[in-house]
Amino acid sequence: MTPRRPLFVKYAALITALAGAGLLVSGAIESFFWHRQHRATLVEVQRDKAAAAASSVSRFVEDLAHQIGWASVPTSGAQASELEKRRFDYLKLLRLAPAVTTLRFVDPHGLERLQVSRMDADRMDSKADLSRDPGYIAARDGRIHFGPIYFFEQTEPYMSIAVPDTSGDESVTLAEVNLKFIWAVVTEIKVGEQGYAYVVDSRGRLVAHPDISRVLQMTDLFVLPQVRAAFAQRNGNGVSHEPVESAVDPRGNPVLSAYAPIQPLGWFVFVEQPRSEALAPLYASLSRTAVVFLAALGLALLASLVLARRMVSPIRKLQAGAQQIGAGDLGHRIHVDTGDELQELAEQFNRMGAQLQESYADLERRIAERTRDLEAANQAKSRFLAAASHDLRQPIHALSLLVAQMRSPGRSADRNEIVAQIEAGVAALGDLFDDLLDISKLEAGAVAAQLEDFAISAVLGAINAQFAPVAREKGLRLKVLPVNARVHSDPVLLQRVLSNFVSNAVRYTEHGGVLVGCRRRGPNLQIAVWDTGCGIPEDRREDIFCEFVQLDWFGRDRGKGLGLGLAIVARLAPLLGSRIELRSVPGRGSMFAIDVPLAEAQDERKAAAPLWGHHERAHGTLLRGLFAVVVDDDETALAGMQGLLDSWGCLTLAARGSADALAMLAQHDRAPELVICDYHLADGEDGIEAIRRIQAAAGCSMPAILVTGDASPEVLRVAREHQHPVLRKPVAPAKLRALLNQLLVEHESHPRRGDHGLSPSRNV
Repeated sequence: MTPRRPLFVKYAALITALAGAGLLVSGAIESFFWHRQHRATLVEVQRDKAAAAASSVSRFVEDLAHQIGWASVPTSGAQASELEKRRFDYLKLLRLAPAVTTLRFVDPHGLERLQVSRMDADRMDSKADLSRDPGYIAARDGRIHFGPIYFFEQTEPYMSIAVPDTSGDESVTLAEVNLKFIWAVVTEIKVGEQGYAYVVDSRGRLVAHPDISRVLQMTDLFVLPQVRAAFAQRNGNGVSHEPVESAVDPRGNPVLSAYAPIQPLGWFVFVEQPRSEALAPLYASLSRTAVVFLAALGLALLASLVLARRMVSPIRKLQAGAQQIGAGDLGHRIHVDTGDELQELAEQFNRMGAQLQESYADLERRIAERTRDLEAANQAKSRFLAAASHDLRQPIHALSLLVAQMRSPGRSADRNEIVAQIEAGVAALGDLFDDLLDISKLEAGAVAAQLEDFAISAVLGAINAQFAPVAREKGLRLKVLPVNARVHSDPVLLQRVLSNFVSNAVRYTEHGGVLVGCRRRGPNLQIAVWDTGCGIPEDRREDIFCEFVQLDWFGRDRGKGLGLGLAIVARLAPLLGSRIELRSVPGRGSMFAIDVPLAEAQDERKAAAPLWGHHERAHGTLLRGLFAVVVDDDETALAGMQGLLDSWGCLTLAARGSADALAMLAQHDRAPELVICDYHLADGEDGIEAIRRIQAAAGCSMPAILVTGDASPEVLRVAREHQHPVLRKPVAPAKLRALLNQLLVEHESHPRRGDHGLSPSRNV
């Protein structure tokens, strides 16, 4: 294949396609309008035949009603001679109307006085009670009643007609009519060679069909789309006789269908023709159009070959020149003198070659720099994984050794020391998992800030409640200055930033204290954390925001944290649109601050006195005798939490779900005073709903805590909306006890509105 042939074929095909498209569109438009006209004509013919058939069936039924009414000769007293005369009239009617099989005369009291039948013995004065017969009830009011279709011995279709007696004394003649005689009406309707008509009753069952065996089989045609459409339109606003596009016959073959209603029976006549037969003329027209199209397409192909040859030569030059430039010969230039767009394209190729020569050297330099950056990123990743693996193995290794010591006989004092070491190892492992999970979510971009207006005092109160016990245990004084301001930020992520600041401050401060305060700086509120710790050298202030970095220690010491807190802060600040500020004097202390935008609407009322000063006191006696409910679907966690609360003197009720908890509470006269609930429970239940149900059953809003291993911001946000504090698993007992004391003191000082100012009784 020569280089020119693909391009030659392309242009030839393009020109041919354009000519063919024009012919194809013209033929398609002509076929479309011809199809519409032909189809409209067919539908109109079928609609007329359906209407004529409906009129014939209506006249057939109405004539029967008139004949029955003629046989209803007035009688007085229903004497035997008069009944005999009526019997004679009924027999005459049976001979004149073959469709009528049975006639019964019912007197004004609803009693049968005479029956004449082709299928049963005649009887007189049977006095069968027909007063509840729907036909008798309707005809007694002076109306002719047409009953529903039924099948005699499950074969032939019948219908009851009730005609009032002309005497006006509420006597009625009931007639049973065999509907197979309507077959003669529908068999006379022909549409093409294969078209046919049929009748369905008000429930969609076949009444008349050219194939009478289908009628005798009680065929239900309500499953056909055209039948369902007819009934749906009848029950809507008026009746439409438009054809149904998805109409099919009982075998599933598509048909062209039209219908008309039969008044006053509520039946329908359908006239149908196989779609293949109805559209046969259209298919013939399409075949003729296809022949013409192919002939014109051949002529267009010949013309395209001539035009394509004249365009190949300059394009071949462009192709050869582009191949040389692509092979690396950037100094090659293409010469095309056609005076049109092809010449301009050749000049653009020449300019591109010159630009490529200039940029090639710069590209090589950028590739080298990028390679160095990737190598540095890989080395940082390797260091991160190595440090994380080391910190994960260390507490697990220590826990395995301590558990082995617990199994050995020893003194009680030694066991207490081992238990304390196990608790420290578990806490370190939990902190590491939390930090690794947070840093991985931030790296993956899975954390999004949800900005809102809120009071900063709520976040500061939570910080004080979380770290006051830790600072007090270390002999430090944590002071959180109250502030009355509202900010626009994400409360969950902002609390995470401040928690890392305060956690580092308490961890690296041996003497003195930690101060948390706020001040306005233009449109922002600066929240600063001051400590009297070791300080940070100026040349290391950027390093502390990297993963697994600790200062003033040889290597890394897990006792001083994992080195991930400030790395998390550095990634959260851009999400909040905030700026981090660091000031430090080695040997004297450090200050970490974050600027947060102030909310547009500020609450100018004076802030209430903070409550957290009271929380710093020990409240060990508050837990003694406390009636607590623990809900968790994990048996081990449930037993552990129950045992811990029992050891603190609580009366604990443990349940695997809210239903179990409510069943157990029903056996107690005392309302619970505390709920500790896992967030993710069995059967799709969550802790928020479980707490709500328990509080509703108790009739009061007792304090409640959510415990969860799910650290997603969405869970924390939902918990904040319902004012439930959250503890992430694994839960440190000291942190749990401190939070319980804080909640109980706040609940007694400021009960919720649902409590009406009263707190549950407690044995102290």
